[in-house]
Amino acid sequence: MEKLFLLLLLCLGSSAVKHSLKYVLTASSGDTNLPPVVSVGLIDDIQAGYCDKESLQPRDWVKNYLDTDPQQLESYKTHCHEILPNVFKAWISNVKQRLNQSDDVHILQRISGLEWDDETGEVVGFLQFGYDGEDFISLDLNTLTWVAPNPLAVVTKLTWDADKARIKHDQNFLTRICPARLQQYLDYGRSSLQRTELPSVSLLQKTPSSPVSCHATGFYPHRAVMFWRKDGEDLHEDVDQGEILPNHDETFQMSVDLDISSVTPEDWRRYDCVFQLSGVKEDVVTKLDKAEIKTNEEKPSNVSVSIITAVVALTLVLIAVTGFMVYKKKKAPDNISELSENLNPET
Repeated sequence: MEKLFLLLLLCLGSSAVKHSLKYVLTASSGDTNLPPVVSVGLIDDIQAGYCDKESLQPRDWVKNYLDTDPQQLESYKTHCHEILPNVFKAWISNVKQRLNQSDDVHILQRISGLEWDDETGEVVGFLQFGYDGEDFISLDLNTLTWVAPNPLAVVTKLTWDADKARIKHDQNFLTRICPARLQQYLDYGRSSLQRTELPSVSLLQKTPSSPVSCHATGFYPHRAVMFWRKDGEDLHEDVDQGEILPNHDETFQMSVDLDISSVTPEDWRRYDCVFQLSGVKEDVVTKLDKAEIKTNEEKPSNVSVSIITAVVALTLVLIAVTGFMVYKKKKAPDNISELSENLNPET
């Protein structure tokens, strides 16, 4: 049953493609090196633009698109440079007063946007606030009310629930404006956003008794799965599945570990690691081969050889220097007259 569920999950993952548009805002108060408000736009979890009170920095293709829509560009500038800094400065100030907090560093975060399934057309919008690292309040689009998981946000919930115009505005933004923008961005940035890049896959192991990690890096998009097989059958036991993480170059990485403590050497050839990327038909298959495993133990060994080599070289130098000093001592003149003879240019 478990295998059937995984197969169904993989089939769904390969056919249904979800895209997302997110706006991540971070506002801060107190003595920090951050701008008062920083906002980042993400498309399919890839940064598409950044702005604060002083600057607006869209990606090249996003800038090209915004140049064709001056109204949207002007809207971003107004929000980044004027509206957001003033609104969230006042918001943090009100929260601090309500909670009787000092003027120390406080952080407010807001995440808004949507996920869109391009197969079913389903749109899931979200608007969430966090304060000082904890969930604070979020909008429920089904009931059009605010949810306060943090007891400190109850007063805010009651105030915001009464503001029907604000709720209507947020609903319109999340269910109409955001989906339209996401579709426009996907169409315009298709060559960048909807490309596929296969990863390089390596087998890694800390020590001979540690699990073998199948590590894939450099792939795009992030819609990918990776798993271990034995004799062509997917493995679930003795397997630790890692998360998909972003790289600095806007690609992604992931790993899946296999516990080999009970695997005999002759059975290694029965195992392989499989990487599957959405939009790519061929899998990347890596056989479990001891000769291909990279381990941390290679580095200490090389270091040891280097240290030994250095010690031997230093010893030889010391021996040479000592021998030279002994030689010089034996050849040293016995008296001042002999020294004068040695220095006389006529002799």
